[in-house]
Amino acid sequence: MQKLTMIFLTSAFLCLFSLSVQAQSQNTMARDETFTVEYYYKTKWGYADEFLQLFKKNHLPVLKKQVETGRLTRIKIEKPRYHATEDGRWDFRVTLVFRSAAVAFGPSPEEEIIKQLYPDQATFKKEEQRRFEILESHWDVPLATVPID
Repeated sequence: MQKLTMIFLTSAFLCLFSLSVQAQSQNTMARDETFTVEYYYKTKWGYADEFLQLFKKNHLPVLKKQVETGRLTRIKIEKPRYHATEDGRWDFRVTLVFRSAAVAFGPSPEEEIIKQLYPDQATFKKEEQRRFEILESHWDVPLATVPID
C-alpha cells in the first residue's frame, strides 16, 4: 500500500511539474509573439529639428492610430545623448513593436489612416516629401530575440 501511495504521489508530482513547464512555455511564447523593428533616421546637418517636427506632425499620428487599433503595441522615439562618429551617426531611432510578425508583414492600414487624418493630401504629400529630402539616410532593423537560457 505504501509503495502504491509513493507511485501515486510521484506521478502526481510529475504531472504537476509537466503542466507548470507547459504553462511557462506558453507564457514565454505569448510574450515573444511581438515583432520589433527599429527605424534609424540620419538627417542632413542642421535639419534634425525640422525632421522631428514633420515626423511628429505627419507620421506619428498615423502610428498612434495603429496603436489604437492594436496593430502596434508600442512606439518609442529616441535620439543619441552625445555625438558619434559620422559613419555611425544617426539622429533618431523609432522603435515600433507590432502585435506579431504576421501583423507586421500583413496588409497595412496606413494609406487609409493617412486619407482619414489628412484631408489636404497635397499639403501632406509636400511635407512628407520635405521630410525625406532632409534625410541623409534611413534604415530599418527588424529584431530577433536571442534566448539566453
